[in-house]
Amino acid sequence: MHTRLWTAVLALALAATACQQSEPVRETRQYTIEQFLDTTQIGGGSFSHDDTLVLYASNESGLFNAYTVPAAGGEATQLTHSTEDNVYPLSFFPEDNRILYRGDKGGNEIYHIYLREEDGTVRDLTPGERNRALFGGWSYDGKSFFYQSNDRNPQFMDLYESDIETLKPTMVFQNEGYGIGPISRDKRYIALGKPTTTSDSDIFLYDAQTKETRRLTPHEGEARFFAVEFAPDSKSLYYVTDQDGEFLYLSRMDLASGESEVVEKADWDVMFADLSHEGTYLTVGVNNDARTEIRVYETATGRRVELPEMPQGDITSAAFSRSEKLMRLFHSSDRTPPDLYVYDPAAKQYTRLTDAMNPEIRPEDLVETEVVRYKSFDGLEIPAVLMKPNLAPGEKAPALVEVHGGPGGQSRAGYDAMLQYLVNHGYVVLRVNNRGSSGYGKTFYKMDDLKHGEDDLMDCVEAKKFLISTGYVDESKIGIIGGSYGGYMVLAALAFQPDAFDVGVDIFGVANWLRTLQNTPPWWAAQRDALFKEMGNPETDVEYLKRISPLFHTENIKKPLIVLQGANDPRVLKVESDEIVEAVRTNGVPVEYVVFDDEGHGFTKNKNRIEGYEAILRFLDQHLKGIGVPANESGG
Repeated sequence: MHTRLWTAVLALALAATACQQSEPVRETRQYTIEQFLDTTQIGGGSFSHDDTLVLYASNESGLFNAYTVPAAGGEATQLTHSTEDNVYPLSFFPEDNRILYRGDKGGNEIYHIYLREEDGTVRDLTPGERNRALFGGWSYDGKSFFYQSNDRNPQFMDLYESDIETLKPTMVFQNEGYGIGPISRDKRYIALGKPTTTSDSDIFLYDAQTKETRRLTPHEGEARFFAVEFAPDSKSLYYVTDQDGEFLYLSRMDLASGESEVVEKADWDVMFADLSHEGTYLTVGVNNDARTEIRVYETATGRRVELPEMPQGDITSAAFSRSEKLMRLFHSSDRTPPDLYVYDPAAKQYTRLTDAMNPEIRPEDLVETEVVRYKSFDGLEIPAVLMKPNLAPGEKAPALVEVHGGPGGQSRAGYDAMLQYLVNHGYVVLRVNNRGSSGYGKTFYKMDDLKHGEDDLMDCVEAKKFLISTGYVDESKIGIIGGSYGGYMVLAALAFQPDAFDVGVDIFGVANWLRTLQNTPPWWAAQRDALFKEMGNPETDVEYLKRISPLFHTENIKKPLIVLQGANDPRVLKVESDEIVEAVRTNGVPVEYVVFDDEGHGFTKNKNRIEGYEAILRFLDQHLKGIGVPANESGG
C-alpha cells in the first residue's frame, strides 16, 4: 500500500541524510549507563477523590514504588518503600486516600493486589503462593472493585467483586476459557473475548440476570473483535474490529438490536479508547505509523477537545479524573522520557508534575528517530525506526538490527534508554518491524504465521542492505539484538543465517519452541490454542518446531553471542538460555552469559539494568569495534 509514496519518502530521507553528512558535526557528549538510568521511569496514574493529588509509579528509588504529587504541582511524596520487588500503583479509592497497588515476587508475574491504608500499613488482598490477581476497575458507584483471580483453577481467571468496606470478595463470573473484558455500569453485563487464532476473535456477552452467555460478533472470514467499554447507560458496547478492512477501528453496538455504528476510523489501528466516568468525553489512541496520536471528543456533540500545545514530542496517553474536570497526560519525545502533566480543559492550562530526565544529560546529545521503509527479499515493504548517531563526514559506524518482542509486537518511535545509550556510544540502530508485526494492517500481521524464523528472519537479514545503502554503516560490523521473541530472532539469525550478522545479543530469547509452547504459564489457557495455530502445536507439529528452534541447530552458530536472562521468567524459562549457552560454547564460540536471580521477563531493577546494559556495550565494543582485544584479533 502506498508503495510509490513510501519510495519517495525513503528517497527524500536518504537524500536528507546525505546532505546532513556534509554539514559540520557538533561535539556530542558521551554518557555512562548510570547517567542514562538516573533518568527516572514514570508510569500509571490516578487522581485522588478530590482531584488534589495524582498517584503514579516511579523507579527513582532504583525500582518501582508508589508516589503522589499535588495536582497543582509541587514536591512528590514516596508512599511505598520496597527495596526488593517492584510496586505498581493501581488507583486511589473513590472517596479517600487509600490506594491499591500490584506486585509480584522477583518478576514471576504471580501478581497480588495490595491495600495501603492512609497510615501506611499494607494488606495483601489476594494471598496465595500460586494465585494470580489482576485489577479490574471500580464499580460505577464506587462502593466496590473488581478483580480477576485464578484461585479456583490455575488455568482460568475468574471475576470477583470486592466490597470496599468489608473487603470480602464474591465471585461474579466463573470463567472457563474467556478473556474477561469491561463490566457494564449497572453490573448486569460482562464482555468476554475469545480468540480462534491470533488474527480472528469474537466478543461474547455474559448476562448476570439470565446467567446466559451469547456471541455478539458472528462473522465470516478472519476478523478481530475486542471489547473496549460499555456506554454509561449500559445499553451499548464500544469495541474495536478490523472486519471489512485492514486496520482496527472503533464501533459501538446496540445490545438489544445488535446493530453497530462506526465511531472512529483512521488509516491506522485504533489502539485504545476510554470513556470518562460520566461518559462526557471519549479518548481514542491511534497507532499513527509507530507513534501514538491522542484524540479526545465530547460524546454529546462529537466535537474534538483541544489538547495543549506542548514542547516537541507526543502526548502518549490521556485520562480524565472522576469529576471530569482535570486530565492527566503523559508526554515524551525521542530524546526525553515520559513526564506526567495535569491539564485543565476549561482553563486550557497545563502543569508539569515530574521531570524525569537526568539533568546531567543534554537532550541535544541524544538522537531523533526516523521512520523508514525498505524492500525485503520478495519485494515486501518493511517499516523500521532508524536511530543514527552524530557522525563526522565520511565516518562509518557499526550497526545493530534490533528486533521487537511478540510475536506480533511493534518497534515504535519514542525514548528508549538502552538504545539511546548504544547510539550515544557510536552504534547505528535500525528497529525492524518485520512481517508479522502489529500496526500495519491485518494482512501484514498474519504474514509470519507458521513461518517464524523463516520469512520474518529474512526481513531482518535484508535490513543489512538498507543500512549499508546509507553510506555511513560499516558493512563488516553489523550485529543483531532483541528481547523475548526478538531474542529468538537473534538466535535464529545466528543458527539459520550464520554469515548474515557479526554478533548476536539475545535478551531472554526462546531457543526451543517445543519446550516453550509445552510450558506456557497456566493462566494463558484462554489464548493457548490461538498461539498454537500461529506458532505450531507442540503435540502435532513436532518436526516443524524443531526445524525453527535454534537449539537443534547450534552447530551452525559461529559468531560471538551474549545472552541475558531472568531466573524467574515464567514465559521463557531459564533453561532455554542455559542450554543455548552450553551448546554454543562447545563450538568454541565466544559466549557471555548474564543471569539475574531477582528478575523475570524483562529487567526492571536499575542495578541489574546497569550491569546488563554495560555488559552489552562491552561485548559489542569488543566484538564489533575491536576495543579491548589485540589488533590481530579484532576482525577489522
